[in-house]
Amino acid sequence: MAKKETTKKEVVKQDLILKNPRITEKAARAQSTNAYVFDVAIDATKSEITKAFVAKYKHKPIKVNTVNQKAKSFFRRGKLGFGSKGRKAYITLPKGKTIEVM
Repeated sequence: MAKKETTKKEVVKQDLILKNPRITEKAARAQSTNAYVFDVAIDATKSEITKAFVAKYKHKPIKVNTVNQKAKSFFRRGKLGFGSKGRKAYITLPKGKTIEVM
């Protein structure tokens, strides 16, 4: 059976799902337990995140946890405004597997 080739549209969609790794102190602590933190698209599902991660890094994760981030509120010229909301994913790899995020 032949391998399925990825098209340009699929590659672009995967880049939109898995935006970039989060480089923070909390994310660095999570790496000690083989968990990596990424910013992901707001409407991305866990299975889509897994597929995008496998396509980009060639490792199958054990577990994917997602966290929705609330939009921050602020006042500008006396009116209430909101910043952008987001979503992040904690991707856990098996022991012994690592990826290069920087």
